[in-house]
Amino acid sequence: MRGPQHFDHSVRRGIRLSQYAHVLGAHAEELGRIFPEGVARLWGSTPTQQTGNAKAIALRDRKVGDEVLFYAQNTFVARARILGLLRNRDLAAAVWGVDEETGSTWEHIMALGDVVEFAMPAEPLLTALAMTPPLRSLTLVRAAERRRHLALLDGALGGRTPATEGQSASDGDLVAPVERMGRGDLLRALGTLQGDVPAERHTRHEPLTLLWAIGRLVSGQERLAPSDVYHRHLAPILRDFGSPDVTVSLEYHFRHLCGSGLWEVEGAEHRDPDPVSIAASVQSGSRAGLRREASRLLRQPLARAEAIGLLCTTYLGDVDQEELLARVGLGGYAHASGADDDDENHEGSGRSARRGGRRKVTVTRPDRDQRLVDRVKLLHRHQCQVCGLRLETRFSHYSEAAHIKGLGEPHNGPDEISNLLCLCPNHHVQFDTLAIFIDEDWNVRRSKDGERIGALRRHLSHEIDERHVEYHRGLCGGNSFARERPGLAPGQATVGPLISVSDGTPRAR
Repeated sequence: MRGPQHFDHSVRRGIRLSQYAHVLGAHAEELGRIFPEGVARLWGSTPTQQTGNAKAIALRDRKVGDEVLFYAQNTFVARARILGLLRNRDLAAAVWGVDEETGSTWEHIMALGDVVEFAMPAEPLLTALAMTPPLRSLTLVRAAERRRHLALLDGALGGRTPATEGQSASDGDLVAPVERMGRGDLLRALGTLQGDVPAERHTRHEPLTLLWAIGRLVSGQERLAPSDVYHRHLAPILRDFGSPDVTVSLEYHFRHLCGSGLWEVEGAEHRDPDPVSIAASVQSGSRAGLRREASRLLRQPLARAEAIGLLCTTYLGDVDQEELLARVGLGGYAHASGADDDDENHEGSGRSARRGGRRKVTVTRPDRDQRLVDRVKLLHRHQCQVCGLRLETRFSHYSEAAHIKGLGEPHNGPDEISNLLCLCPNHHVQFDTLAIFIDEDWNVRRSKDGERIGALRRHLSHEIDERHVEYHRGLCGGNSFARERPGLAPGQATVGPLISVSDGTPRAR
């Protein structure tokens, strides 16, 4: 069985997309977006003719954002996060080959990120999940079950380090590093930026610097920037939005950012950055910016939305966030519908709640399917899914359809009924202006303090995509409240279904 070899080839080391360009087909653009550095980590599964077995259910119901556990010889050996799903037989055959007896290949492909290798006996978790080892095929565990037994896995991984040290990919050395930072680690670091700083010395400089750096990533600029760029472009933002009556040097908050594991300064000591080395590096014109691991995660839409929402909610609640986000190049993240949407295209979107009135602009707007809008209103009989209000008009009733993940830039959500809610005008405005969010248990909460408003009203014929809800919750900073829930590790606001890929060795059948 070639499971270990395949794992080493396509997950641990990764494949260079340029070497498989001839078989990527319609998936070339998607994989290029997911893996901007050109090295992809992929895993797959063969098709099944059955419809009700564990493998068929897993292939049908797995989603982007779900967690994957790799199983070998009654041991969990690695975990990862699904960044994309595709079906491409030609790519699978080129990467993993074709079974000579059956003619099948792993054409159901998962694009993976946040890969961490470890070793943990599988039996305790499988027993808790009422599964009998050994596992023999792709198996899906629902999110609710995963949360119930979260401590069994996350407790064992609390202090884990990757089994393989990362290296840079080059023409002669094909390596995709095992991440030293996962999405949960990123959010945990962002949420504890000032944990070691006395309250009287807290400033807004670190979160403002990180937002500015994320804006640079979004606009396609280099990860590291020279000190003169910081003085010209960041300093005015720190002056306008920073803590009143507080003046600090770049090296002061660069030192704290380096200590968070999110930031690096060329020429400074990385393990224990000291003020002298950082000051010398800044003054000498060396470059500074987000660490490679952090920037790779922040290029992923969900992690980026969560990071921006968490920074704004945790540290910048008393500044004009709409103006700030516009200044750092992240204006679309101030509103759930995105920057390209406007009143005409997004009914009752809450744009009137913004200051500044109207101005004439030219935009490219995504079209909305009015049939979907009418359908979601009809399913809920114009009753708000948050408060239950059914607003009467003279001859009928009135409600509004809200996209959960906005159609406009930078969200680029889909126009489909699984991305729609039926809301009253008041809650539509609050939802679009990020004042309320839906938690992982389908409760509606206030963004500013996490207070529960009530359960979201559901309809059996209206399936809502949890991925879109998770994205909106990240924009609202809602995951900062989820971190404090019992049994939930810091930074892990939601836990998607767990998929075990198994057959005695890491492989899929």
